[in-house]
Amino acid sequence: MDYKILIVDDIVINRILLAELIKKLGYKYVQAANGKEAIEKVEMDQIDLILMDIEMPVMNGIETTKYIREKLTLPKSKMPIVALTAHNPDDFFDTFEKAGFDDLITKPYLLDKISKTVAKALGTDHDA
Repeated sequence: MDYKILIVDDIVINRILLAELIKKLGYKYVQAANGKEAIEKVEMDQIDLILMDIEMPVMNGIETTKYIREKLTLPKSKMPIVALTAHNPDDFFDTFEKAGFDDLITKPYLLDKISKTVAKALGTDHDA
């Protein structure tokens, strides 16, 4: 599988956990600690999907997603972006959708949930 996933989270242990899950599913990955780093990586690299934490310093996930959707050119502006949050999705989904997220994964991160969401976002039939 040649898909590359950008994992964006300010908490190192969350990035490590997500990286292990993504690796186990057979995808390549790169990491960023905040939205500013994420935008730099998207501009410089071929990224197929972003897993984006919502609450981060420097530039949060909502600001970063809006920037990607509004300021970058195609195809980068349309790449799938999945929100990562510990919040109840019912409380925040309207905000996430308006910001331009394609989907939402709540913590804790489970392999099956990550697998299904990533496969849906990438349009593959990958089963864990």
